[in-house]
Amino acid sequence: MKTQRVGDHELAYEDRGEGKTIILLHGFCGSSKYWDKIVPLLDTHRVITIDLRGHGKSTVIETGFSIEGMANDINYFLDQKQLDNVYLLGHSLGGYVTLAFAELFPEKLKGFGLIHSTPYSDTFEAKENRTKAIDAINSQGLHTFIDDLVHKLFNPHRTEDLKDEIQLAKEIGYDTNPVGAKESLKAMRNRAERLQVVSNSDIPVLLVAGKHDEMIPNNKTFTNNGPMITEVLLENSGHMGMVEEPEILALEIKNFAK
Repeated sequence: MKTQRVGDHELAYEDRGEGKTIILLHGFCGSSKYWDKIVPLLDTHRVITIDLRGHGKSTVIETGFSIEGMANDINYFLDQKQLDNVYLLGHSLGGYVTLAFAELFPEKLKGFGLIHSTPYSDTFEAKENRTKAIDAINSQGLHTFIDDLVHKLFNPHRTEDLKDEIQLAKEIGYDTNPVGAKESLKAMRNRAERLQVVSNSDIPVLLVAGKHDEMIPNNKTFTNNGPMITEVLLENSGHMGMVEEPEILALEIKNFAK
């Protein structure tokens, strides 16, 4: 992987292909490797996958950060690469970063998308669960936390078929910096609601949900209808459509980027 200095830390990334630029942001305790099945299928585009702050090979400093701060990371990255008119698509946590970016820097986007993500802020119960997750990492360690988390991400009816993908997701999660994981949980807990970013968008928006997603229900992703919005329901996916149904998701992304 390559690295790019942004502020006090470095973002690791992969930059492949040619054509219209699609930037893919992974979810919580994931990395660019989440997109390994998708990138080869987007062969008519330039695809950049970025490890978010504190995830994968990207660094993190021992201070708090916000979803907006993570969006600023992406903005600095685009500036240094002299990129604009990009399609920015985010999975879960990456979707929250995408929404903040779309609110702060809309002029740099040709379109944006949420993949298994939501513009809603956390409910009171969800905020409590973020705090419990931080406590779990502190008391049990990151590996145990990842083992408990990952099994909830996949379609529960396909766990045997997806056992290799589940194991890989665990191994990717183990590489997360514990500080990055805990600060990301705080950032998600404190994030703002951004329903208006979707409903008021004057550029194309892609909303992707998994029929069997136990983390973010479909109605939390499909929040708005309108001429700029494309909704896609992955019939056999949980929260990890990029590895559960990569061919279908890649085709939908290619169609969206047309």
